[in-house]
Amino acid sequence: MSDDAKNPDLPRRSFIRLIGKWTVVAGALSVGVETMKHLPTAAASESIISRYPPQGPVPGYNWLDHHWAFAVDATRCIGCLRCVEACKIENDVPFNPYNTRTWVERYVYLDGEKEPHVDSIDDPRDIAAAGTRMNYRFADLYEGQKVDQAFFIPKLCNHCTNPTCVEVCPTGASYQTPDGVVLIDKTYCIGCRYCVQACPYGARYFNEQTNTADKCTWCYHRITKGMKTACVEACPTHARKIGDLKDPNSDVSVFIRENRVQVLKPEMGNQPNVFYVGLNKDVC
Repeated sequence: MSDDAKNPDLPRRSFIRLIGKWTVVAGALSVGVETMKHLPTAAASESIISRYPPQGPVPGYNWLDHHWAFAVDATRCIGCLRCVEACKIENDVPFNPYNTRTWVERYVYLDGEKEPHVDSIDDPRDIAAAGTRMNYRFADLYEGQKVDQAFFIPKLCNHCTNPTCVEVCPTGASYQTPDGVVLIDKTYCIGCRYCVQACPYGARYFNEQTNTADKCTWCYHRITKGMKTACVEACPTHARKIGDLKDPNSDVSVFIRENRVQVLKPEMGNQPNVFYVGLNKDVC
């Protein structure tokens, strides 16, 4: 049986990359009024609040006082994959290339070619194990070839302001918290995979160990306690940042204010809350 046949999510992510080639990831986003008008209102979150104490999921944490966002400086990413390993350990994600809450893509432009080769952590053909199943490295696929340009793009759930995954979930298992994070209540998830197919970023997968959908949660159990996400802490080059948009001095607020940021697939209307620096037109 082929790798694609074993894992239905693998060709999906490859397909997403292919259909997105025509998309120019553009549109510098401003901070201030333009950003704040996208924040979810308390009224829109009433059904979610009913699942938890009024102040939020953690004692002393008022989720109406926060709106979380993420930032990625792709010019700093070195493709070490420490973020992937840290995420798997922190969130008990299966140690295989198919199940990843966050992943990294390598874009390689060879001499004389206009289109990049895109290698991803979620494709075992692109990854060489580094001694154990808990360590990953990009395979050396281009030995002896002239590489004109190469760079790495970290990816993860965008925790969209208008999340398609929440709209299609038939049971309400996928939901958006008042502080802007999209989560999955696995007690409600029936494993239909509608959300996996609906996500335009390929950020969700089906966890066969739990028989439920899974994805990045921005380490919600950590950030609500004042901690950083596991991937942010593990990044040796500080390419990743997590922060509160309602705090003008947070890492993400400063990042957006000081850089011309972009989001992936802005034309989809999802209004992603992962902001990038260092993308080019071939990244989708």
